[in-house]
Amino acid sequence: MKNVTALLICLLASFSLFSKQVQPVGEVGAETTLTVRERYLLMKSKSQSFKDYKVIKETVLDGVWKIFQDSLHAKQVNIAQANDSLKKLNASVQLAKVTLKEKEDSVAMLTHAGTHVTLLGIDLLKSVFITIALSIIAGSIFFTVILLGRLKIMHINLTEKTGSFDTIQLEFQEYKRKAMEKQTKLSRELQDERNKVQGQRSS
Repeated sequence: MKNVTALLICLLASFSLFSKQVQPVGEVGAETTLTVRERYLLMKSKSQSFKDYKVIKETVLDGVWKIFQDSLHAKQVNIAQANDSLKKLNASVQLAKVTLKEKEDSVAMLTHAGTHVTLLGIDLLKSVFITIALSIIAGSIFFTVILLGRLKIMHINLTEKTGSFDTIQLEFQEYKRKAMEKQTKLSRELQDERNKVQGQRSS
């Protein structure tokens, strides 16, 4: 009998708990500044209790679920926007890397052009090129000096030989003149002797 009475009391208590009004969804979900956890705790604290269970109105659960979905959707939208921003940032970084690489290549080319010279298809450092050019110039000057010295010596020799030739030519002319005079004198003497011989024959 006591068990039946206790069972009836429990049934009446549970019926009275289920029949009580649960807070509407508008009251639980009305706080737009609350987080999902704060809304959950608020719903839990304002709900009726039965032993280890909570009696929550279905509309309140739907409202909290909608708020949770809206919050999740907002976070997904934020994540999608963050991913888009990250993609744009990555694209900007890649573009910056390409631009930086092009600038580095351009600087490297300018640096190479400033320090190197192409000579007969050979890429040389400017210092090496300057050394080669100075060596060629010095060699050319040395060769020119030697050539000028040899030309001067040849000119002196030629002048001496020309002077000797002129002297010899003058001496030859003088010898020729004397020989002609001697020949003329001999011719006259010979003619005189002939004249004498003919004179003697005729007398």
